[in-house]
Amino acid sequence: MNTDDVLAKAPLFAALDREGAAALRTSVHEVKLSKGQTLFNEGETGDRLYVVLEGKIKLSRTAPDGRENLLSVLGPGEMFGELSLFDPRPRTASASGLTEVRLAALGHDDLRPWLTGRPEVALHLLRALAQRLRRTNDVLADLVFTDVPGRVAKALLDLAEKFGQRTDDGMRVHHDLTQEELAQLVGASRETVNKALADFAQRGWLRIEAKAVVIMDMERLYNRSR
Repeated sequence: MNTDDVLAKAPLFAALDREGAAALRTSVHEVKLSKGQTLFNEGETGDRLYVVLEGKIKLSRTAPDGRENLLSVLGPGEMFGELSLFDPRPRTASASGLTEVRLAALGHDDLRPWLTGRPEVALHLLRALAQRLRRTNDVLADLVFTDVPGRVAKALLDLAEKFGQRTDDGMRVHHDLTQEELAQLVGASRETVNKALADFAQRGWLRIEAKAVVIMDMERLYNRSR
């Protein structure tokens, strides 16, 4: 998809007609990151939001003892950094390129006056924040009530929804995560996550590849995630 098609998927643009989208597009600045490059760090002042145009970006937080918690992996059409638009406090997470990434950046100073006369756009942004809060609540509930294999299954299904591609063998999910990053995303040790993946592979539900999996039995994986 071209840039305009990807932007049209983002909550900020979804509520706009063609004329409004074109007007907002003039305020967009493109940002490119190399793999592993940091966009911003937790605690920094947030002055803009971003839409992923190409590639994958990861959002993470670091514990006082240095351990990293991977919050999410975002792909084309997904937006982040909008929290500071409504609550101008320091960033609550760090963002860095999981792959080479191309982003559309929109400054808050450009957006605030632009949103004043467009309450329907502000409503879409608030809806996106509400959906993110629901996902956060689901993650917290999973950490309390779901075992590690169930969380691994759910994480793979979420990644499949974003990045999966149908093949003759099944759904190929090129997530680009290392074993350690996948463990951080699930909130468990690498050894426990690897054990769960090996068990799924032995059962014939999936095949493990380098920074990817091929899901061959989506239904059983879904049932295990519940």
